[in-house]
Amino acid sequence: MSILSCDNISLILGGRDILKNVSFKAENAEVLGLVGPNGAGKTSLFEVLCGNYPPHSGSVVLDGQSLNSKSFHERVKLGLARTYQSPVVPDSLSLEDIFLAARKAYKPHLSRHTAEWATSMVNLEVNWKTPASSLDTFNRRKLLMACLLMRKPKVLLMDEPASGLINTEIDELDLILRKIVDELGIAIVLIEHRLELVSAIANKVTVLDLGKIIATDFSDRIFENKVVKEAYFGT
Repeated sequence: MSILSCDNISLILGGRDILKNVSFKAENAEVLGLVGPNGAGKTSLFEVLCGNYPPHSGSVVLDGQSLNSKSFHERVKLGLARTYQSPVVPDSLSLEDIFLAARKAYKPHLSRHTAEWATSMVNLEVNWKTPASSLDTFNRRKLLMACLLMRKPKVLLMDEPASGLINTEIDELDLILRKIVDELGIAIVLIEHRLELVSAIANKVTVLDLGKIIATDFSDRIFENKVVKEAYFGT
């Protein structure tokens, strides 16, 4: 059974069709890549999944439960987690303060041990007294992932997690995501322009163009699709 699915999602903003009858399914312990040229509607689709943009039509289901009437906060409690393109953290706080806030965000409150476990999952090797303002881009991403993993979500939506990272960091990110999927059974839906990461880690890839899904296939052959080449690479 799919852990996350959306069915015939259409989104209209400012009189423009942003998404047109978009449907996909993500399975447990699977990485689903979501790619396409700029303006294809990828991030807008995440906004619909999170409840920030109400769709014109269609439905979103998480673990058998409709999310259509749920707020973002309610969706989080049901097991939906999300990272953003820019890893924004509270610069005035230390890591310890941030983990405390994440542990106490809503009931049940979590123990410090849970936060320590989450940091080990993402290889965050930074003293907890360190101010968040001093973290580099990759450690900011790790910090945010750790805060989300403490609640053991069912689905993790990731919007360009490799943005701003160098090649060695992308290799480490690859290993972290594999670990999350393999050990926790979490489904990851991954928006990413670094196609080498998508090809390496995604089980399946869905391609959006101009608000429509134009192809879904296994990662080792999706980019050989003629329609995908024309839309994504312009050739």
